[in-house]
This record gives sequence, structure tokens and C-alpha cells, in this order.
Amino acid sequence: MAKLIVWNILSLDGFFEGEKKWDLEMHNFVWGPELEKLSDEFGEKAAALVFGRVTYEGMRDYWSKSEPSTVTSYMNALPKLVASRTQSTSEWNNTRMTDDIEGEIARMRREETKDLYVFGSADLTHSLLEAGLVDELMICYAPLAIGKGNPFFKGKIKVDLIEARALSGGGVIVRYRPDNVK
Repeated sequence: MAKLIVWNILSLDGFFEGEKKWDLEMHNFVWGPELEKLSDEFGEKAAALVFGRVTYEGMRDYWSKSEPSTVTSYMNALPKLVASRTQSTSEWNNTRMTDDIEGEIARMRREETKDLYVFGSADLTHSLLEAGLVDELMICYAPLAIGKGNPFFKGKIKVDLIEARALSGGGVIVRYRPDNVK
């Protein structure tokens, strides 16, 4: 049985992007060899990547034109599942759109042996948390408060700590298990 793992980088005050769409400056404060290694591992461990439509469009535009690297290879090669009520086709290889993301996630959790990863996608994460489908939240807190932006968590959630580890650059990766996992 596969787990659904949500991965994101957040500011200390809980924002996943600044005031403008795709303002991800906080990533620069934690990116380094440790996160590069972790990113490479995602490609080995993932059965599929899961995105909300908005995050999908940004990821597609970035990764389909990126310079070759291990991360670029797996981002383009891995199966991708996108939650969308408005799109049914994709220009990014190995991508499937669905308007029943909860049903697809539940099915994939039962059938896959490797894990599913949600990158970004705060609104999608919120709905998957409410549905009890998220097995783990994996958050990297950057050593920076930005004061304004788009908050990652859209409601109240209770979690149990699985692990916390400091990065050499001052960031901290925390892994949580939501209390309501089905």
C-alpha cells in the first residue's frame, strides 16, 4: 500500500509563496546539497506526482524546459496526476487529469507499492487533508519569515511529529502524521 506524502518548503510564518504567484524566494534560503539529495530520492521513491491544476501549470512550464539533471529527468518521466475540473488534456508527458482526485488517490494508495507525492498545491492539500487521505506532511521550514503571502495551511489540522531534523543552512525538515488518516 502506498502512502500519500505532501512535500513543501514554507517560511517560518507558514507561507509557501510570497505575495505574488510563484514568488518562491524562500527556497534559496534552504536549497543546498541536503535538499538536492532529498529531491533525487523523491524520484526513486515515487510512483507518481500529484498536483493541483495551478501548481501543475507552473511545474510543467518550468520542468519541461529545464536543463538536464536527475531532478529534471524524474519530474518529466514520472506519472503525474492532476486535479482539475476545467482541463481534461495535458501538454506535459505522462500526465493524467482527473475531476475525481479523492477517488483516484484512494485507488492509487491501495494499488501502488511506491509512494505518491504532492508538491506545492496548497488548496489540493487542504481538500486531501480534510478527506483523511494524507499519510504524511513533509515540510522544510526556511529560516525566514516573510510577513505576507499565500499560507500553506487553509484550516485547522492536528498532527503528530514523526521526525525533525536540522539542515546545515538553518532550515528544518519536519515530518508529521495527520490525526485523521483513513
